[in-house]
Amino acid sequence: MTYKDTLFFIGKCLTITHEEANKADIEKLLQTNTVNWDAVVQVSTAHYVFPALYLNLQRAGFLHYLPEDLVSYMAHITEVNRERNTQIIAQAKEINTLLRNNDITPIFLKGTGNLVEGLYPDIAERMVGDIDFIVSKEEYYKTVELLKKDGYDTVLKEKYHHPHFRHYPRLYKKDGISIAAIEIHKELIIEKYASDFNYDLIIKDVQCINDVYVLSYANQLNLTIIANQINDHGSCYKSISLRNGYDVFLLSKRTNTKKAIAIFDKIQKSLNNFLVICNEALGIIGSIVYYNTEESMTYINMFYEYLDNDSLRKRHIKNISRKLFLEKRIMVIVKSFYNKEYRQWLLFKVTDKNWQQQKLVQLGFKKENKYF
Repeated sequence: MTYKDTLFFIGKCLTITHEEANKADIEKLLQTNTVNWDAVVQVSTAHYVFPALYLNLQRAGFLHYLPEDLVSYMAHITEVNRERNTQIIAQAKEINTLLRNNDITPIFLKGTGNLVEGLYPDIAERMVGDIDFIVSKEEYYKTVELLKKDGYDTVLKEKYHHPHFRHYPRLYKKDGISIAAIEIHKELIIEKYASDFNYDLIIKDVQCINDVYVLSYANQLNLTIIANQINDHGSCYKSISLRNGYDVFLLSKRTNTKKAIAIFDKIQKSLNNFLVICNEALGIIGSIVYYNTEESMTYINMFYEYLDNDSLRKRHIKNISRKLFLEKRIMVIVKSFYNKEYRQWLLFKVTDKNWQQQKLVQLGFKKENKYF
């Protein structure tokens, strides 16, 4: 199996609970006994859909096609993730209670929002890193102070933290109970497009589920795509995140994907392109509808070109990563001329001896010291 074969196999497996045609296709392939399970484990783990893959195969009754040791391993990882997500839900509800008791309404985002609202057939499906939520700009610093008083502290201990446009530096509570770091958002998208998708827009149709506020289904779908395509630069890489793709698939059962992205002007094309490749990678899904345009066809062709050529894909990723790194550094330098927060951080970094040593190593002027 090539990387593309593996990616598409996993993508289609994620839909078999709901899509009978894909379920039949997957069973036929499983019966051939040609699946490279090592590759499947590697790719599904990299895309954070390993538990979701297992649970969909389990619900379809296909586990007997898999090696027994793999099934045992998948079951173990899924159970560990279920326990973690149970704790994350409890932690999110604790934060929700604390803030609402102080007249602040957090709106939970991404994986945590999906978990507390019950998007998944099984909470073990979603692999979640941080607990993300957004508050109004007026409530932002009050929220930070409340959580710090409650025992949360910054994960990275530095005199000056890198200025974040979208959220406060990650906070973590060392109480032996709280399992996840949190990100308090004041924005949802990178600065360039903040006027298109922000708190003022999403607050208009938020929904309260299980006494917790989350985005509308349409805006959940929009943020899911934005997180990959815009914030994580997936549009530049011409790549897909199966975790985001699976969330889009489930949300497409609750909202019209084409209408959801129609509210945008500047970023609509990027979101539409994700819907196109999502539909390809997950096996032609009727509920994932999009605009058929010349640009979307060009995008899907490039997506396939990189999938079909490993060396070209790796070279493209390297080039884009370098370009984005340089753009980010230039942006920080430019902003330091008129933004005090950026200026303080930059001054702290360039005068920090450890940072200087790291840069000398990265630039090849000094060898890295290794201790064995």
